[in-house]
Amino acid sequence: MTSPTPPLPRPTARNSSINRAAVVAAVADVALILLFAAIGRDAHQRGGILTGVLGTAWPFLAGAAASWLALRVWRAPLAVWPAGVGVWLGTVAVGMLLRALTGQTVVLPFVIVALLALGVFLLGYRLLAAGVRRLRARRRQG
Repeated sequence: MTSPTPPLPRPTARNSSINRAAVVAAVADVALILLFAAIGRDAHQRGGILTGVLGTAWPFLAGAAASWLALRVWRAPLAVWPAGVGVWLGTVAVGMLLRALTGQTVVLPFVIVALLALGVFLLGYRLLAAGVRRLRARRRQG
């Protein structure tokens, strides 16, 4: 005889705000990785806008997804540490590994540019969110 399944937890305001933050952060990460790929392709005047951007971005998108899963980023998706740093470094590391495995270019200058640009993008909006949270907390206090 099987035991009855426990009831699903009821949604709370805290759960819904965490879910909303996770969706916002995931969409922001994807959009910023796509922007990184688009800027890079444009700087090197390469054709194939949509397919080219996706071809450049997919290893980094896979790296971001792997980082989200490995670090359970949805628990605190807007935190700079460990979520932001983990997603940033995981995106670059896995992205470069996948690029190398699929015969795409992986040279030191590109690795440096990817580290810098994705660091600014993936950490930047999280730092802004942290600043907004601090300002709101100060206003509530006094």
